[in-house]
Amino acid sequence: MVDPRLIGTDNVKIERASGNVFADLGVVNAESHLLKADLVSQIDIIIRKRGLRRIEAAKVLGLSQPNLSRLLAGSFQDFSMERLLRLLTKLGHDVKIVIREVRSGRPGKVTVVAQPQAGFPNSGPSTVNRSADSAAHGGRN
Repeated sequence: MVDPRLIGTDNVKIERASGNVFADLGVVNAESHLLKADLVSQIDIIIRKRGLRRIEAAKVLGLSQPNLSRLLAGSFQDFSMERLLRLLTKLGHDVKIVIREVRSGRPGKVTVVAQPQAGFPNSGPSTVNRSADSAAHGGRN
């Protein structure tokens, strides 16, 4: 936490966040990493909504319990986006990919939109926009 007495002095440099904490921290393939984080967040919400214990959820997903725990703790570098999407389908959710033309002349983007989950107010319809180029070319597949 920044000491309030330092705000406005030359001792503190304040920068506006980019909207991607991984990019702000200099993580390689930050856009891909953030997309995966969004998908893992949805997996976690669904598991909690269903009241599954980790061992039960791991069995449904076809993962070992330690691998599921690592995934939910944020260690998902070795999971491709395709694999994360398959985990969502194993949890009984449809995944719909919509491709549409951009009308404004801006670069395309990848968007994760989740349906609201009862009891989880931040689970949707949260739209998270990501750069199509960096998401498509970053991370493992």
